Amino acid sequence: MTRTLDLTDPATGEVSGTSPVASESDVDNALQAAAQAFAVWRRSTPAQRQLALLKIADALEARAPEFAGLEVRETGKIRSVVLDEEIPECVSALRFFAGAARHLEGTAAGEYAPGHTSVIRREPVGVCAQIAPWNYPLMMAVWKIAPALAAGNTVVLKPAETTPSTAVLLARVAAEFLPDGAFTVLTGDRDTGRALVKHPITALVSITGSTRAGIDVATVAAADLKRTHLELGGNAPLLVFPDADLAATAEGIVGAAFYNAGQDCTAGSRVLVHESIHDDFVASLAKVAAAQTPGVDFGPLNSAAQFSRVEGLISRLPSHARLETGGTRFGSRGYYFSPTVVSGLRQDDEIVQEEIFGPVITVQSFSDEAAGIALANGVPYGLAASVWTRDLGVAARVSAELDFGCVWVNTHGPLVAEMPHGGFGHSGHGKDLSAYAFAEYTRVKHVMTRFA
Repeated sequence: MTRTLDLTDPATGEVSGTSPVASESDVDNALQAAAQAFAVWRRSTPAQRQLALLKIADALEARAPEFAGLEVRETGKIRSVVLDEEIPECVSALRFFAGAARHLEGTAAGEYAPGHTSVIRREPVGVCAQIAPWNYPLMMAVWKIAPALAAGNTVVLKPAETTPSTAVLLARVAAEFLPDGAFTVLTGDRDTGRALVKHPITALVSITGSTRAGIDVATVAAADLKRTHLELGGNAPLLVFPDADLAATAEGIVGAAFYNAGQDCTAGSRVLVHESIHDDFVASLAKVAAAQTPGVDFGPLNSAAQFSRVEGLISRLPSHARLETGGTRFGSRGYYFSPTVVSGLRQDDEIVQEEIFGPVITVQSFSDEAAGIALANGVPYGLAASVWTRDLGVAARVSAELDFGCVWVNTHGPLVAEMPHGGFGHSGHGKDLSAYAFAEYTRVKHVMTRFA
């Protein structure tokens, strides 16, 4: 009998359904089918792959309300945000990679040894095992499958155990336009994911998740020298300088910190403010944050476990910390957490060093540019950061010194399909989106011919 997991609606805390746990034999069957499909899909033309991805994008767009309903049920997200922001971004990414399939460039052929002509081939890697997170179940599934399929690979995707339904629907929609086995979704738990990673057919493993999960995947993959693509945790610093538009900056930071209830690896949760404006800015930030309403402006935390984690970080605040607003459960149902601002923190405090993944903003002060950069870079993560200033010189100097894969100036959070997303250090390696992500799913072959 197939083992199942309960699915919980985080807006109510009540069970909303069940999901099967794929066994090792299910994993083997899916990967065997993906290997057979790879023999066909790898030989498809770029135009054929483009057309398939465009059709998947059109079908997703046409069935947006159905996708949104499943996404909202399992994440508690605000429905209008899913429909107006997240699903259009999914469609955009599919269409971008559809175009990328026909624009794979390489080194020109040439004679680098007398009498021999060299050609560089870009080829698909093979069967890709992909593991998606629970914070953006549909979007992250699209970010993973689109470049992999565009490059001619086949995919077995495991969604997060708490949010599998949109990935399952995506696979059903895509099946009409792809060879059998080219894209399969397996639901399950960590053991399911581990079986995918260690299977000998798997050629590349991609995961978006916590740093702990990424290390686990990399360790298992290393035993068979599999390629890995790791998009892991983040702890983004936002440096606010005295010349910034403070009112607009407070609004921008709250939006960046509380989007998706702060459950975002790029969430603008770690604010660093110049000491000359610290007190005024904290007051402004707390006022804007307190005006946010859970359930209206952002949804609940994903699960009881995530709620407990955020609540624990607040309960363990050191005595020198000041809770400016929030810090408590919101309402009596579901996993809503009140918008929270904490000031008076030091660099070695747990809540500063750890990724929060909740609607919480921490605030520290800095004395000068060098001190601000040191605080910003003083965490193990290196995914995203932002600089808030009207001085172009400050923006250029500081953005160059920040050790993060994406740096924004006077904004925080916007991503586009044409530009890469990915980090350094404990935030992993590899890029999502853009031509850089497309290249991640290819291998380079040199072919040299001697013409007699």
